[in-house]
Amino acid sequence: MKNLLSSLKYSLILVIIISGWISFQATGWLTFLPLFLAFGAIPLAELFIIRPDIQNLSADDETRSLHNPFFDWLLWITVPFQVYLMVLFLNSLMAPGLDWVTFFGRTLSMGLFCGIIGINVAHELGHRVTVHERMMARLLLLSSLYMHFIIEHNRGHHKRVATPADPASARKGENLYAFWFRSIVFSWISAWHLEENRLTKLKRPVFSHRNEMLWVIGLQMGLIWLVFSFFGWMGIAGFVLAAFTGVLLLETVNYIEHYGLVRREENGHPERVKPEHSWNSDHILGRLLLFELSRHSDHHYLASRKYQILRHFGHSPQMPTGYPGMLWLALFPPLWFRVMDKRIPN
Repeated sequence: MKNLLSSLKYSLILVIIISGWISFQATGWLTFLPLFLAFGAIPLAELFIIRPDIQNLSADDETRSLHNPFFDWLLWITVPFQVYLMVLFLNSLMAPGLDWVTFFGRTLSMGLFCGIIGINVAHELGHRVTVHERMMARLLLLSSLYMHFIIEHNRGHHKRVATPADPASARKGENLYAFWFRSIVFSWISAWHLEENRLTKLKRPVFSHRNEMLWVIGLQMGLIWLVFSFFGWMGIAGFVLAAFTGVLLLETVNYIEHYGLVRREENGHPERVKPEHSWNSDHILGRLLLFELSRHSDHHYLASRKYQILRHFGHSPQMPTGYPGMLWLALFPPLWFRVMDKRIPN
């Protein structure tokens, strides 16, 4: 029973998915329902009602969790759900007499799914070693027009995190809006250089079918053309805006995960990545909604650990609230600096 409950709690994502289905059927302000839940109800509950849970699984519970297929299946089923929600969303934009409140409510709600499923679940699956899970990750990233993420994140960010060379690590005193530009632009450039260097070492031409970045560009442009062909200008406007919203959610998460943290130099090279090089949050609702992404310290310490067995480290820097609340805080730079700068460890 204990093991069953520990796995079922991650089904919170299904509640958000159902709210998305409601959003795409509704009109007016009800279309913002997924956003009200994710950025209203959850941060308020984490700030005032539900306390952080710092408990780690025992060795036996870790073993049972790793052998419980439910944890993998829950990730896998989000892939068809994301495709279904995207088609439902695009169809909903074809309704006659669509008002602007409904358009933006549905579009921003779809943007939420592009962030928490299209990119976040892809992040988890992209660290897996099986071919089918990596293909699922790429399909999810395609729905957010951010397929280069798997290249830059796995081969760039994890190697350079908390160093000036990493575009996805926010520097102390850097506001969110400047970070958005720097991370989005230079992460794409970094992904291209990573592929260029890989192919050069293999003595293969950069401009060939082996270049994954060329596949990224081609597949994403093809999807945009496909959406336009079936859903017209309204569909393409909603799709691109939703995808960009998902990207901004990802980059805001990147901002809060490593803000102001720096690895020391050892013999001319950055020290090994440790739990103290990522901000951690043990607030339970944010953890469940994002498949333990907020236990980010352990993820960077050992990227191969699956989400259900990520651990709390007492010496890792702790966020004052969960990820949804921290996203709100990051939108107001003076308040962010006032709260977070004094928490940065020496």
